Amino acid sequence: MTVLDVRELRRSFGGIRAVGGVSFSVGDQEIVGIIGPNGSGKSTLFNLLTGVVRSDSGQIHLNGRNITSWKPHRIARAGMGRTFQIPALFVNMTVKENLFASIVEGDWKAAPERADFVLDLMNLEHVPHMLAGSLSGGQQRLLEFGRVLMRDTQLILLDEVTAGVHPNLRKIILAAVRRLQADGRAFLVIEHDMEMVRTICQRVIVMDAGEIVAQGSFDEIASNKSVVEAYLGVPVE
Repeated sequence: MTVLDVRELRRSFGGIRAVGGVSFSVGDQEIVGIIGPNGSGKSTLFNLLTGVVRSDSGQIHLNGRNITSWKPHRIARAGMGRTFQIPALFVNMTVKENLFASIVEGDWKAAPERADFVLDLMNLEHVPHMLAGSLSGGQQRLLEFGRVLMRDTQLILLDEVTAGVHPNLRKIILAAVRRLQADGRAFLVIEHDMEMVRTICQRVIVMDAGEIVAQGSFDEIASNKSVVEAYLGVPVE
């Protein structure tokens, strides 16, 4: 079963082509990594998928439904959630209040039990009443990930979720991804941490200058001359 199907997605900003005719899919319970040099279009792609930015052309299907040009809140309710490179938390609210805020229009009856599950999964069960602004940078990333999990989200987009975190917190994130995959979730992961990509991604997509230049297993990607050229900026002999 295909959870996400993207066809010929394009977006330009003035004369700059940020995403140029990108097509790919994500299968049920699949973890797909997206890598590429800075400015290759990865974050713009996430913004297009989640409705933050509208595409110029192309189509996005989530679980068979055409969600192209939907508003972000509608896409979130349809089953797609994401984290951001810089966590956007309510810093003057507690950890648990941040979790509850993410399902303000959702199932309040089940919210307390769900929050307890998320706190345990993210190893935040000891700080539920601390203000989000008082958490470490790594803990804030855990909380942002946790807010996505408060919803019934089948596809989770992670944008450099392990960037700058302590190795112990990185282990928590990796363990959570594996457990959630086993529970039926699929992931699309932007990462510069190649060890994480190698460890959890079943397939890797490489972007450069707004286009997909290669995709395959990590080992296939690591030996691909087009990938080396994209990162080094010079042809590989």
